[in-house]
Amino acid sequence: MSNRKISSGTVHKVPDDLRKAVASEKEVLTLWEDVTPLARNEWICWVMSAKQEKTRDRRIRVGMDKMRKGMRRPCCWAGCPHR
Repeated sequence: MSNRKISSGTVHKVPDDLRKAVASEKEVLTLWEDVTPLARNEWICWVMSAKQEKTRDRRIRVGMDKMRKGMRRPCCWAGCPHR
């Protein structure tokens, strides 16, 4: 299931590492496809804005956990400046 095409955001394309993570879990993928393109854009930009690889990896893990719990946008983040 990890190679499945998933929807992108309004501005950003889903990077491979995030795409693989989202596509690997049915409940997260279901939420991902249910949120608006703007909300997907926020998740993508939140992950991509990390300056260090370890921060990016942590954001993917944390984001997956939050989406498993039904969170539709990243919390406590100013938001994507590219919209």
